[in-house]
Amino acid sequence: MTQIKKAVFPVAGLGTRFLPATKAMPKELLPIIDKPIVQYAVEEAIAAGITELVFVTGRNKRAVGDHFDANLELENQLMQGGKTEMRDMVRNIVPEGVSCIFVRQPAPLGLGHAVLCAAPAVGDAPFAVLLADDFMKGSPLPTETLIKAYARKPQTLLSVGEVAPEDVSKFGILRPGKAQDDGTIAVEGLVEKPKLEDAPSHLASYGRYVFQPEVFDILRGLKPGAGGEIQLADAIDILAAQGKVSAIVNTAQRFDCGSKRGYLSAILEVALSDPHYRDFMLALIKEKLDTSNT
Repeated sequence: MTQIKKAVFPVAGLGTRFLPATKAMPKELLPIIDKPIVQYAVEEAIAAGITELVFVTGRNKRAVGDHFDANLELENQLMQGGKTEMRDMVRNIVPEGVSCIFVRQPAPLGLGHAVLCAAPAVGDAPFAVLLADDFMKGSPLPTETLIKAYARKPQTLLSVGEVAPEDVSKFGILRPGKAQDDGTIAVEGLVEKPKLEDAPSHLASYGRYVFQPEVFDILRGLKPGAGGEIQLADAIDILAAQGKVSAIVNTAQRFDCGSKRGYLSAILEVALSDPHYRDFMLALIKEKLDTSNT
């Protein structure tokens, strides 16, 4: 059985919803306290057994590569200052045995096009795709769940969840089939950002996927879809029509860090889950609530 060892991270987006903060800094490097959003996704992939990280970048995204590259000058300064623990933290952002590859998406032509740009680095191997905007917290995390399911039955797999009616038009929405004995849901189709009245369900595809390399051939043949872009959802819809796609309901907490409210919610959740910050955050929240009520 072919194991999934490669993961693709599309990080070429402009991050316009976070301007002006993202004018010079990639949105994927916005911190959740002291760790960039994209690092959480990378750690999720590595914990699931991924050893090759493929980043699809765009213009002005060099900082993403710099974050995952070695910084010997910084490490030496930390070591000379006796900050060994901090030096080790910086050094082990990408652990030994894990490699990073960076490819360029020449123009913002859509998520499907970004994934297609990774084809030369992925080759003919199955691979995962992680969208860093979707910050996941809990156990098990969706990438691990998808990779284990793929080992049992190789196919395209999606991580999905129920969304509120007002959010249906923000997602790729499943046309679900029958629930399977292995805990997956057959996917008959995927509709990209439908109007609520046209949505086949409220099951949304989240930013975690597992694909077989056949998806690249489909993406190469696609014409621009919604927004004039090459949509990954359209490729999944074609595979679903061939009976090659299943979904797994995500049991982890998901925070949409592509939105300001989701990003703030993620920061609050991480702070309240950390013993170093929990009491401080609770006291701060109480103080603000008391002040607002006076």
